[in-house]
Amino acid sequence: MPDSRVPRRRRYLVCEPRHFAVQYAINPWMHPDEPVDVIRALDQWQALVDTYRAHGHTVDIVKPVPGLPDMVFAANAAVVVDGRVFGSLFHAPERRPESVPYEAWFKTEGYEVYHPESVCEGEGDLVPAGRWILAGTGFRTTREAHSEVQEYFGVPVVSLTLVDPYFYHLDTALFVLDDDNIVYYPEAFSPGSREVLARMYPDAVVATRADAMAFGLNSVSDGRHVFISPGATGLAAQLADRGYVPVPVDLSEFQKAGGGIKCCTQEIREIRS
Repeated sequence: MPDSRVPRRRRYLVCEPRHFAVQYAINPWMHPDEPVDVIRALDQWQALVDTYRAHGHTVDIVKPVPGLPDMVFAANAAVVVDGRVFGSLFHAPERRPESVPYEAWFKTEGYEVYHPESVCEGEGDLVPAGRWILAGTGFRTTREAHSEVQEYFGVPVVSLTLVDPYFYHLDTALFVLDDDNIVYYPEAFSPGSREVLARMYPDAVVATRADAMAFGLNSVSDGRHVFISPGATGLAAQLADRGYVPVPVDLSEFQKAGGGIKCCTQEIREIRS
């Protein structure tokens, strides 16, 4: 295939995993009796940041707060579209305080932050995809939040139901390649949602369960480079066949908490000129 994919420079927001730990269990990946290697987590996270910057992307960093072990998962804190910030109201009480330092960061940067009335977990379940926002529900974010998002941004929201607890957020089961196409794992979705995705994206890249369980769907694409778990080898091969450039980044320590590359990455989408 010709080398025709064009990257677009992105601005990412991340949070250092200085206080990362698995202290409670709110998804099937989490086992508090299994220790986290914080030094390894810090090294893996820094490698992700360095990789983004090496590919021309801007990376901003939120200061971590003691007692918030999941704050490293920046994607869950908000969704930003056209320079407008829709904040989070976490499902788990343990995570609700994370919204405060993220909101403070956005306000310091000059943004206003909308406070949702319904449970909503940012880019974990809200995935901007060109002309619309794909929105997950079933385990965390509610359908009522989907309506709030549509009213706030004025962008069509497509609700999708997740059915497998291992894929509790939309960003563990689907990611956007560019404005026109996605990658997803069909069995993570209800039959009706699978039908919707098949109609919307007839040329989508379809992942296997093995690649999904390796956090291959928790990837980040700049339109050409796909920052992906090194364990998702089959998916990486599919992407290469489509003209994308897989960039493996090992965030395996974060899988102990049910997270990966995308979970650690909030994209700040400004108005395109």
